[in-house]
Amino acid sequence: MFSKIVRNGNNRPFINSCRGWFSTTSHDHEKHSCKLLIVGGGTGGCAVAAKFSKVMKKQELIVLEPSDYHYYQPLFTLIGAGVGTLEGSRKKTRDVLPDNCIWIQDKADGFDPKSNIVKTKKGNIIKYDYLLISVGIEPQFEVIPGLLEALSRPGGVCSNYSPKYVNGTYEALKKIKSGNAIFTYPNSPVKCPGAPQKICYLVDHYLRKEGKRNDVKITYNSSLPVIFGVKKYADALWKVVEDRDINVNLRTNLIEINSDKQEATFQNLDKPEEKMTMEYSLLHVTPPMATPKALSDCKELTNSAGFVDVNKDTLQHLRYSNVFTIGDCSSTPNSKTAAAAAAQSNVVQKNLSAVMQGEPPQSIYDGYASCPLVTGYDKCILAEFDYNLTPLETFPFSQDKELYSMYFMKKNLMPPLYWHLMLNGYWNGPAPLRKLMHLNLNGEK
Repeated sequence: MFSKIVRNGNNRPFINSCRGWFSTTSHDHEKHSCKLLIVGGGTGGCAVAAKFSKVMKKQELIVLEPSDYHYYQPLFTLIGAGVGTLEGSRKKTRDVLPDNCIWIQDKADGFDPKSNIVKTKKGNIIKYDYLLISVGIEPQFEVIPGLLEALSRPGGVCSNYSPKYVNGTYEALKKIKSGNAIFTYPNSPVKCPGAPQKICYLVDHYLRKEGKRNDVKITYNSSLPVIFGVKKYADALWKVVEDRDINVNLRTNLIEINSDKQEATFQNLDKPEEKMTMEYSLLHVTPPMATPKALSDCKELTNSAGFVDVNKDTLQHLRYSNVFTIGDCSSTPNSKTAAAAAAQSNVVQKNLSAVMQGEPPQSIYDGYASCPLVTGYDKCILAEFDYNLTPLETFPFSQDKELYSMYFMKKNLMPPLYWHLMLNGYWNGPAPLRKLMHLNLNGEK
C-alpha cells in the first residue's frame, strides 16, 4: 500500500497542510494504493469518508474529487428565488473532507473493476481493495438545442441546477413584468425531483407580492405522468396549483429553445409527433441529467441507463462484492435527494464494514427519501416516503399541509445539520427521531 508524495516546482515535497497529499500537476503519472477508495466527494462521499476516517489509518482511505468547492445544493432553489447567496451555500472541499484521509484532487476517467483500479483524468492510477462510487449525476445542458446559448445571454432563460447559473434565476425573476413564465421537468432522472416545481411556486408568490401576478401566466411542463410520485403529496400539490391558477401539462418535454424569438418547443411524450411552441418571458429549465461518462462507459459496473448496478437493499454491487455505491449515481429506485444519501450512508458503512471482515451485508436501505416541497416564501410541504412511495413521515401529524414550520426547518435548520452533522458522519437521517415521535408504533427497527 503506497501513496506517492507530490513535489512542487522546486522539487520539494509539499503536503496540503490538513488534507493529505494530492497532485497539482499532470506531468508524472502516479500510482496510489489504498484499502478504501471513494470516488466522488459530494454529499454521500463526504459522509462515508467521515465515518471510515474514524476507524482507518490515513493512508488506507483515499477520496478522489476534482472540485475546489463543495455546494449544499438543496439551497439552490431558495437562492434562485432571492433567499440567501451562492457563497453561503458552499465551502472549500478541503474543509469538508475529513483530516484523516488522502484527498486526490482529480477526476475519475476510467474504471477497471476486474483489476480493482481507477484511472484518473491526469493519467494516474489508484488501486483499491474496496470501492465506493459516489459521483452523482450531472446536468446535461448541451443536450437541449439552444439552451446553452440562451443561458449565456439576457432573455429570461435560467436554471437553478448549476452554481454557474443559479444567480441568473433571480435576475430573470426581477425583470419579468408580463407574458409567460414556464418551468420544465426533463425526460430523465434528476437530482431533487421536487425542485423543478418548487421554483414555480416561489415565482408565483414573488409575483403576487409585487402585484404582477395577473399579468403573468405560469405553466409547469413536466415529462412525468404525475405531478409528484407519492399520491398523498400529489393530491396536496394539485390543490396548490389549482388555487394559484398554475397551468400544468404532464408528459410534456422541452426539446429546443430559440432565444432570438424567446420561444420554447415541447414534445408530447405520449404522441411524439405532436409538438407545441410557446413564447416565454421567463423560462426555468431543469436540464436532462446522467451519470458521468467515465462511469456510464463502464458496462461492467452499470446498468443500461448508466447507473451503478447494485442491490437496492444492501447497496452492494450485483457482480463485484467489493464495490458499493451511494447517492444519485446508484441504480436504486429511490428519489435522488440529500436525505436519501444520509439514510444510505449508515447502510453503506455497516455493509462495507461487514464485507471487509468477511461477513455478508445485513443492513437494509428501505428507500427513504425526503423532499421539502417549498410552496412559497413562508410555507413548505415536507414529503417523506420509501421505495414503495408510501409516506414515511417523521412528525406525529399529517405532513401534506403547507406549514411555516417546515419552511423554517428547510431554510434554517437543515443547512447546519448538513454541514456539521451529516458531512462529519453523524447524521443518518431522521429514523431515530421518527421512532421517538411515533413511539415506534410502526415497528421500525
